[in-house]
Amino acid sequence: MSRYTGSSWKVSRRLGYSISETGKELQKRSYAPGQHGQRRGKLTEYGTQLHEKQKVRFTYGMSEKQFKKVFALAEKMPGKHGDNFLKLLESRLDNLVYRLGLASTRPQARQLVNHGHILVDGKKVDIPSYLVKPGQKIAVKESSRSLKVIQEALESMVSRKEYVFFDEGAMEGTFVRYPERDEFLSEIKENLIVEFYNR
Repeated sequence: MSRYTGSSWKVSRRLGYSISETGKELQKRSYAPGQHGQRRGKLTEYGTQLHEKQKVRFTYGMSEKQFKKVFALAEKMPGKHGDNFLKLLESRLDNLVYRLGLASTRPQARQLVNHGHILVDGKKVDIPSYLVKPGQKIAVKESSRSLKVIQEALESMVSRKEYVFFDEGAMEGTFVRYPERDEFLSEIKENLIVEFYNR
């Protein structure tokens, strides 16, 4: 199954969760889209687990195949499977470009990476799913620093997560450490995702 490229607002309304993390999608209409959106029945246990998995998958804009691959990788790490899984997703290059404020949305961050505007430790990396390790530096290529989308994103940036540091003068950020579980996606119940894949 390929990556979803349709309306993110419809997905957010269907899941009852803001995949952009802004809440804008649910302000006007908090119910599911479609003719019967306001009359949706109660979810089964499987449906609840599936919904939770889809919330995270659409938040990070991944295909099912990519998602399962990271889930399998997290299983081999010491510690809680669910926590490790979300921490790995948070360490993806496209997500960190977004967290640093170089892009307004994750899809925009993915495009910046795809088009070769981003460097990791001084080398061009054009793979959005690249897993960044703590201590690695993420910078904007010198010839791309004046890009309008990057400048606008930096101007609209309000606050950054504590596990990333950004030097605006050098246009360079650092992935300081893996985040603590309570620092991101606090509404997500990762245990339901583990149950979904282990059923």
